[in-house]
Amino acid sequence: MDTLRYPIGLFTYNEEESGQLFQVWIDEIKQLPTKLRAAVEGLSEVELDTTYRPQGWTVRQVVHHVADSHMNAYIRFKLALTEENPTIKPYDEGEWAQLADSKLDIDISLKLLEALHARWSILIESLTEEDLQKVFSHPEHMSTITLRESVANYAWHGKHHTAHITERFKRIG
Repeated sequence: MDTLRYPIGLFTYNEEESGQLFQVWIDEIKQLPTKLRAAVEGLSEVELDTTYRPQGWTVRQVVHHVADSHMNAYIRFKLALTEENPTIKPYDEGEWAQLADSKLDIDISLKLLEALHARWSILIESLTEEDLQKVFSHPEHMSTITLRESVANYAWHGKHHTAHITERFKRIG
């Protein structure tokens, strides 16, 4: 496995362990905005525009990507809660990372994540066991994903990208 690309390892999900870990995942989603902000605190513009690995995104792009990704996840949650097995719309993350808004000041996306995660964590905590079994279809993966698994995935996703930043500066200083 490429440790620069996957510093905390690949995402794994075990349904049998999910009940024990669910509150941990909610806490990780709640804490992501604070942890991501701490990871970039004090970085210069040059450091923000440095890639976290060869051929990787810049730190700035990573921060904006997390906001893009988690906004999509939030919408997917709401679709799954209000529709029967909706098919979600995939997007090209690499292309999104090249758009003009991925070059903006990162504080815009950090503030967006703070508000988004405040709403999202309240929504997640309100879900019943029945709600957590609701699904959406992901056409790229040709699979259905439960909301419970999606909570696990986005808890991992936030830690994954925060580690891209923190590990990059541990390696390079």
